[in-house]
Parts: sequence; structure tokens; C-alpha cells
Amino acid sequence: MGRYLGPSCKLCRREGTPLMLKGKRCNTDKCAIKKKKYPPGPPKKRRSKFSEYGQQLRAKQKIKRFYGLYEKQFRIIYHKSTRMKGITGDNMLCLLERRLDNTIYKMGFASSRKQARQLIHHTHFLVDNKIVNIPSYKVKEGSIIEPKPNYIDNIMLNESIKLSKAIGSIPDWVEIDFENKKGKILRLPIREDIKEIFNEQLVVELYSK
Repeated sequence: MGRYLGPSCKLCRREGTPLMLKGKRCNTDKCAIKKKKYPPGPPKKRRSKFSEYGQQLRAKQKIKRFYGLYEKQFRIIYHKSTRMKGITGDNMLCLLERRLDNTIYKMGFASSRKQARQLIHHTHFLVDNKIVNIPSYKVKEGSIIEPKPNYIDNIMLNESIKLSKAIGSIPDWVEIDFENKKGKILRLPIREDIKEIFNEQLVVELYSK
């Protein structure tokens, strides 16, 4: 599947929930979900029910779009989760949470995962004092994540931190020092740390066919 170039808000409306694809805008009254509480496309008098396959597909698309992955990337993570000990669905979500782009977003250093990926590609962040330019890099327990010295006073970074402080949504598995603009991985994330409503079991059923 190629890169999606359409309106990001249509993806949120399709899944019926904010996917936080536009950062600060998603927390305002300009959010498309608040304006148009129905899927994109021609209005329907009666909404048809999803088949079993349709429910599984929507569950997969919701998670995939939430984390901003292509189908091939998502499938690779799923197959990795099947080789790990424990529940496959939980393993899959925890691997997604450990992605560097998601971690930087959760730490408040970027206003969206899309912005975090761009900053990583531009080598603006260090992991344990080393430049990492791979958004899919899996963070480890004890890792220190911080912006490079030439980016530490950037307006975009400061605005993202300000927004994160206002929302107060820092997860328990990371520790943030906003004054020195550093983040530390206290432990690896577990399923209970993920507050978003996902039905990962439907994804497992879909890929198990």
C-alpha cells in the first residue's frame, strides 16, 4: 500500500475516534470528529452492520493508522509479536509503543507521531548520546532520549512541551525532565499503559486466517 496523501481528518472520521494525527488541532473544537460525527463519503440513511471480516479490518486499520504505519510495517510487527512469550495482541501493542517516534511523541517532544518521525529523520534526537534516524527503532529500559544541542531551543519543540504540560498525558513508563529536556525509559510499556480503546484480538484473528 502506498503513502496516504489525503486529508488526515478523514482517517479519524473513518475510524470514529481522534487518532491525534494533527497534534494540537485534535484537542480543539476544530477537530473533524467534533464537527462531523459520521464517516466520510455520501450520507447514508441507514448504516449497515459490519461483517466479521469488516470488524477485524476496522480494528486493524484503527491501530495501524493510530501509529502511522504502512501495511508491511504493521504486518512485520505482528509476526514479531507471535514469536514472543505472552499474549500476541498485547505483545503487538507494546512493540508499537516502543517505537522511537511514538516514544518521543508520548514524552511531549513532538505534537504528533508524524512530526516525531520527521524530527527523527532530520537527526534532531539522541538516544543514549547517539544519533538515531530510524523512527521504528525500539527503545530499551534505561535509555535516555533528548534533543540535540542545536535543536534544544527550537520554537516547535518548546510549543510541543507546553502542549504536553497542559494535557498532562505522560505515561507511567517514562520519566520526563522538561527543564533539561530529557526523557528516560523507566520500564518497558505493558498493555495496561495503553489507554486507547483497541480490540487487538480482532487483529490477531484477522492475521491468523
